[in-house]
Amino acid sequence: MKLLALETANEQCSVSIVDETQELFFQLDARAKAQTQTILPMIEQGFAETQISTAELTAIAFSRGPGSFSGVRINAAVTQALAWSHDVPVIPVSTLQALAQTAYRLEGLTAVTAVLDARMNEVYIASYELNAQGIMQAVDQEQLLNYSDAAQVVRFQLVGSGAGLIDQEQIQYKGLSASAQDIATIARVCAQQQQWVSAEQALPVYLRDNAWKKIPEQGKA
Repeated sequence: MKLLALETANEQCSVSIVDETQELFFQLDARAKAQTQTILPMIEQGFAETQISTAELTAIAFSRGPGSFSGVRINAAVTQALAWSHDVPVIPVSTLQALAQTAYRLEGLTAVTAVLDARMNEVYIASYELNAQGIMQAVDQEQLLNYSDAAQVVRFQLVGSGAGLIDQEQIQYKGLSASAQDIATIARVCAQQQQWVSAEQALPVYLRDNAWKKIPEQGKA
């Protein structure tokens, strides 16, 4: 098994290549909004260092959102292009689930409410608990909510960029951000069970249907 995992939904960029048991390559570019310039060179570097080609991949995993509108779109587009070129299956992973996985990997948290700043006084939110395979699994639905409504659905310790927005007292883990390492961890288990889709189903999830209209309102015109 060889998996390529991509993460650009959080306005930064990371790439991971893993096999059944270990990480073969990882690179992170933490500069905001640099995904367009960095994602393809980072993938090429990963292939060069591991001597792996797209055709040899078991699957390509990507953070399908919710998250930065442009970041989610870039991730889906690059994944589709690579997958189509060699008929490689795709594993879409929730950005919120990946964030929860980060909280477990870095902080040992086994039950979290993952929350991302969605701009316009709203957050993306969902809760997760660790399962027997070491994967954070959803215990409710992903939602886009205003701050007060989001506060009503918090189940566990808050993590992510939206944590301090809905509870000023729970900001300890607001700096956590999902990376391709966590996408890969989740995708490895999915790949073992052949839980994947074809390239045309590598679709982004925005949760905000008219996101394209609101980009100027987010200060991203």
